[in-house]
Amino acid sequence: MAKIQITLVRSTIHQKPAKRATVRSLGLRKIGSSNILEATPAVLGMVKAVEHLVTTTEVAAAAAAAKEGN
Repeated sequence: MAKIQITLVRSTIHQKPAKRATVRSLGLRKIGSSNILEATPAVLGMVKAVEHLVTTTEVAAAAAAAKEGN
């Protein structure tokens, strides 16, 4: 399955608690933090819910393995 890199680019201040919880569930804390996750329907739905706060990029399998290894 494909992997995507999700990066938090806007603050969760003034967002509803459900949006903040979604950002935390994606493994993001501070602005600029990023996480590489499998592109499952659940993850894609969470990204869609907070698309105004994050950016996503598709990651090659080799790059994802290197990032997770560190």
